[in-house]
Amino acid sequence: MHIGVLALQGAFREHIVTLESLGVKATAIRMPSQLAQLNGLVIPGGESTAIAKLMVSYGFYDPIRQHHDSAGMAVWGTCAGAILIAREIIDALPGQESLGLMDIAVQRNAFGRQVDSFEADLDFAHLEDGPFRGVFIRAPWIEETGPGVETLAHHDGKVVAARQGDLMATAFHPELTGDPRVHRFFIEQVVAA
Repeated sequence: MHIGVLALQGAFREHIVTLESLGVKATAIRMPSQLAQLNGLVIPGGESTAIAKLMVSYGFYDPIRQHHDSAGMAVWGTCAGAILIAREIIDALPGQESLGLMDIAVQRNAFGRQVDSFEADLDFAHLEDGPFRGVFIRAPWIEETGPGVETLAHHDGKVVAARQGDLMATAFHPELTGDPRVHRFFIEQVVAA
């Protein structure tokens, strides 16, 4: 199995380390040509507007859509990545475009600014061994989900993780916890699907 991590900006290194610890090949993706032969792609947290501008500059939008739609490449967005894979960004900045892959509507910075960052225990569906500690940094939440979307976790009544077939979105940063269970879920349940 080969998982790529979009390495334009944000917390991509931590994703690579966690994926490699689970025994999969993980590669930093800096050019669209690297998407070929990937089983899955992680779009990491960071600054969603900065990542979006870099994705436009490097020509990532159509290749990611094509590899997902045609080649069956699974896609997981964490924090900013969740914003970028949504069908709708509720409070999008002018010119900010999402990939429109997952049938969710996402509210940017919904839990507050950088100073409002926090950690919380989450009951994440399908994970064994107790709650998962979510790290929320300028985190979004999922405001709406389409009929084919499974909710995986909530915080304060808001959806913070969801899955739709070979797509997954988490509003928090699993790569910053040292707990590989959400990455394992992506590999075993989302990519393998």
